[in-house]
Amino acid sequence: MINEQIRDKEVRLIGANGEQIGVMSSKEAYFKAKDAGLDLVKISPNAKPPVCKIVDYGKYRYEQTRKAKEAKKKQKTVETKEIRLSPNIDTNDLNTKVNQTKKFLQKGNKIKVSLRFRGREMAHKDVGREILNSFYEQLKDVAVVDKPAKMEGRSMVMFLSATK
Repeated sequence: MINEQIRDKEVRLIGANGEQIGVMSSKEAYFKAKDAGLDLVKISPNAKPPVCKIVDYGKYRYEQTRKAKEAKKKQKTVETKEIRLSPNIDTNDLNTKVNQTKKFLQKGNKIKVSLRFRGREMAHKDVGREILNSFYEQLKDVAVVDKPAKMEGRSMVMFLSATK
């Protein structure tokens, strides 16, 4: 809220240079801001009384967006990569998937390992669980299980992340 939009009875006013001016009515604070040729901006609406500051509103908004951009730039997004296996996978194919998973984990991604059952393969869920366990055994030194193997429809899913 800025200038006339501030309808509070009393506000705590901070000057243009950051000095505390004190508690006064919002009209009086608005007139002080107007005399300075600047805007009255409500900085902290939840405080008792609300805190307002005398600033150039355009410059204030620009700095707020710049701070938000800077914070967004510094945050790291963790991506989830999916590795798909099948119950009748061969050992060499499994080793290839393990190597690919190691690369993903080194980049800091989380891994979703899904083993899809088709047709009559649903009768052999124990085989699928063994494959996921052997997959994890090969990755034990670089990965940790976030969520253990669990059936989700026709797929058995397990989540892995890099060890710290």
